[in-house]
Amino acid sequence: MKRTLELVISNNDKLTLKEILRLLEVKGKAQKKLIKNVLNELVEAGKVFRDGKGRYRKLSEDLAIGAIEFTRRGNMAFVATEDGREMAVPLEYTNGAIHGDKVLVEIVGKWKNLPMGRVAKVLKRGTDKIVGVFQLKRTHGYVVPDDSKIVYDFFVPIEFIRGAKPGQKVIAKITRWPSHGNLPQAEIISVLGDIDDPKVDIPSVIAKHGLREDFPPEVLEEIRRLPDEIDERDLKDRKDFRDQIVFTIDGEDAKDFDDAVSIKKLSKNKYLLSVHIADVSHYVREGSEIDKEAYSRGTSVYLLDKVIPMLPFKLSDHLCSLVEGEDRLTFTVQMLIDRQGNTLDYTVTPSVIRSKKRLTYTLVNEYLSGEERARKLLGKKICHSLDQMLELSKILRENRRRRGAILDIEGGEVEITTDQRGRVVDIVPRKRGEAEILIEEFMIKANETVAEIFHNSGLPFVYRVHEQPDPEFLVQLREYVEALGLKMKFPKMINSGILQKILEAVKDHPLKSSVEKLLTRSMKRAIYSASNVGHFGLASFAYTHFTSPIRRYPDLIVHRLLKIYLEQGGKFTPKQIESYSQILPKVAEHCSKRERIADEAEWDLIALKKVEYISRYIGKTFDVVVTNVTRFGLFVEIPDKLISGLIHISTLDDYYIYDERKNILIGEKTGRIFRIGDVVKAKVVNANKISGEIDFELVEGKDNVDQRIQR
Repeated sequence: MKRTLELVISNNDKLTLKEILRLLEVKGKAQKKLIKNVLNELVEAGKVFRDGKGRYRKLSEDLAIGAIEFTRRGNMAFVATEDGREMAVPLEYTNGAIHGDKVLVEIVGKWKNLPMGRVAKVLKRGTDKIVGVFQLKRTHGYVVPDDSKIVYDFFVPIEFIRGAKPGQKVIAKITRWPSHGNLPQAEIISVLGDIDDPKVDIPSVIAKHGLREDFPPEVLEEIRRLPDEIDERDLKDRKDFRDQIVFTIDGEDAKDFDDAVSIKKLSKNKYLLSVHIADVSHYVREGSEIDKEAYSRGTSVYLLDKVIPMLPFKLSDHLCSLVEGEDRLTFTVQMLIDRQGNTLDYTVTPSVIRSKKRLTYTLVNEYLSGEERARKLLGKKICHSLDQMLELSKILRENRRRRGAILDIEGGEVEITTDQRGRVVDIVPRKRGEAEILIEEFMIKANETVAEIFHNSGLPFVYRVHEQPDPEFLVQLREYVEALGLKMKFPKMINSGILQKILEAVKDHPLKSSVEKLLTRSMKRAIYSASNVGHFGLASFAYTHFTSPIRRYPDLIVHRLLKIYLEQGGKFTPKQIESYSQILPKVAEHCSKRERIADEAEWDLIALKKVEYISRYIGKTFDVVVTNVTRFGLFVEIPDKLISGLIHISTLDDYYIYDERKNILIGEKTGRIFRIGDVVKAKVVNANKISGEIDFELVEGKDNVDQRIQR
């Protein structure tokens, strides 16, 4: 039926529903309803669209469907079309669309190197609620959205203010969309609290990104029917690792333990590494209500000390979690690895383990740094295993270094500690010790091993891919590195190896975090895909996510595919191949979107907390590093807090000219020069929690002119 309708519409320029029914000679209510449903499916899938006059039309070359995304400054929008194209949409051509809407775009010209589009129609709204700050204006109120990508303020009639006070965070339901001559309108449905109340931050972020905390009743009902403990019957056909020295290593506050590890050194040149991953697929059956909800969420979201889990706590913290001293169902990847870090052989099997110890990164790092207290707490057997694991992790890391992987990028991550009221106590850069690196290397190796099984078999799969950066990235990176005063040769074609060399060169540089952030923001995002194009950052020709099925839906899918592969002797039936070939691209796209939403929620909360923290220091002076120079001023960062802000050019002591080639500001009268890497003294003058912006002003002093960090 879908194919017939597509043919009918494609052979006719535009058709009303009545005309389609006549052409197909449809009679009877049931048939008419069927046609309507199929047309709705085709519109939803982007195969056809319904114009403003109710006519169904097939997409032509100058029309495309996709999600519209506005820039953070709200002055431009871009549409990623469903066939992989990207086009720019100037603000005046957005036609009432807001960030996240599914739109029909007509190509009307060129913008830089992209097609330029005009929104012809909003097909589906991305949200019907907004989160923002309520403000009052005489006879009405309005909501300023938290999301700077939403370019409209929303008018609130006085009868729909519902007790909100100016300066409070609110959730509002959109009742009228923006259109020519009409402001968008909303009614307040919930007051979260005062904007300066730290307890409001997490609920605001949750609401802004549409995250769900509670699980539906039908999910909870399925959860209630799950057993409280493992049944002996579940152990059939599983390899038993319960007598081996198996343990978990996680953060201090972790409760959901996806992975455990064990090791045997078979000879001077061979190691047997076992990575044991929670067998979530045993409990979360495909098509169940738990599965549908897990797919919808896509991932767990970590908002400081609060977790919005992908799975209910009975699964994530208990039945699936590899807790100390309890039998748990797992999937085990065993890898025989030589002194060069090469995998000589491997086995993958359903298994059962009993974790001997719940270790933390802190404790393991203390042991590896030689602390006697940690040695006594861990015991002889675990210490022996950790010694061998450290040895192997260094071998694996060196193997990845040789092949050109990016190893040392941390991307400016911070640890934020808060008190019981949610107020920020301190912000410090996140440091990774040998324990974190050890687990990272083992998980990468396991993920690569599983991905290579499916890459070599040619069967449908979900890969974790990372495409090569665009060529203009190389130009931007070269200019930034040169502005730091580093001398490096750049190849014509970018490769991950040169990026690793840059990271090593800035290892002890005060702008290390800025270089890392430039790399992470400028490179393409790693995403999930049913097509394998490799992983640029890891320098892996095949990679997947297999090691965290409690908190990531793609890992759960990979487990299911792996079970079919093992149970059927390395084969899929033709029906399975056809089915998964259609399903997995959609799963990959959906999970990539959910991951991005989770990341943005976490970033938003961190940004709020940075503003909150620095607000206490208005008027205080800090040593800051210039991280970027622009026409409108200097971007600076407090190095030991990784808090960034702007010294606007209008606050400087002279008229400054921007030299784009050298990326410097030059004072017209004084000849004073500001460069990337300069250390200056700056005073915090403003910290705006609504916009997330922090402003500094230069503090004059004799040590403040052309002061450069010693390289």
